[in-house]
Amino acid sequence: MNAISEISPALVPGRVVVDELVEARGPWSAVIAAGDVLTIVDLDGNQAVDCILYAARDTSMRYSAAVTIATQGSIFLTTGSVLRADSGQELMTVVADEVGVHDTIGGACSQESNTLRYGQHTHEQHACVENFLIEGAKWDLGKKDLVSNINWFMNVPVDPDGALGIVDGLSAPGKRVALRAEVDTLVLVSNCPQINNPCNGFNPTPVRMIVTRPEDRA
Repeated sequence: MNAISEISPALVPGRVVVDELVEARGPWSAVIAAGDVLTIVDLDGNQAVDCILYAARDTSMRYSAAVTIATQGSIFLTTGSVLRADSGQELMTVVADEVGVHDTIGGACSQESNTLRYGQHTHEQHACVENFLIEGAKWDLGKKDLVSNINWFMNVPVDPDGALGIVDGLSAPGKRVALRAEVDTLVLVSNCPQINNPCNGFNPTPVRMIVTRPEDRA
C-alpha cells in the first residue's frame, strides 16, 4: 500500500485522513470512524473489490448479507443501501455511487472454489479468502470470523431460473462508490485476484481507498 499525493478524487469532500493504493491482488484494511466516508476508486475499471465489515469496538457484530438484503428488498447495492449486521445495526451507508449495481451474493473466491470451478491447476492461485485471512490476522480475526462479503463493482446478474452469472463488470476507469460509517467500522478488503472469470477482465488491477472527514466533523 502506497500513499498517493495528488488531489483526492473522493466522492464526498472533506479533510483526507487516508489515501492509499491497494495493489492488484492485494489486501487492505482500516477502521473508518463514525461519520467519515470511504471512497473506493476503480482506477482501471472492471475490478472487483471484495469487502467485509465489522463493528470496530465489537467484531462479533459484522456485516450480514441476509439482513441487508431483506431490509432493503434487493440483492443489489447502490446509493441509499444500508449495510447492516445480523442484529440490524447499521454499519455503513452507500452515500454516492457512479456504477449503480454492486453484488451481495457472489461470495469470495478461494483456493478450494477455484479448484472445483476451474480445475486442479488453479489450486495454488492466490484468492480472496487468503487475502481476508492475511489481513484479518492483523485484527485478531480468523477463518471463523469470515462471513458472506460484498463485491463492489462486480456484476452478478440473476437469470429467470435463479442461476447466477459472473460477467464483465459495469464499471469503468475512475468509477467510484462512497460509504459513510454509521459506527466505527473495520473494513476488510481483498482486491480480488481472480483470473479465471471475467469479474476482473482476467487482469486484476489496483484500486484506491480514500477516507474523508466531512467539514461538519472536522
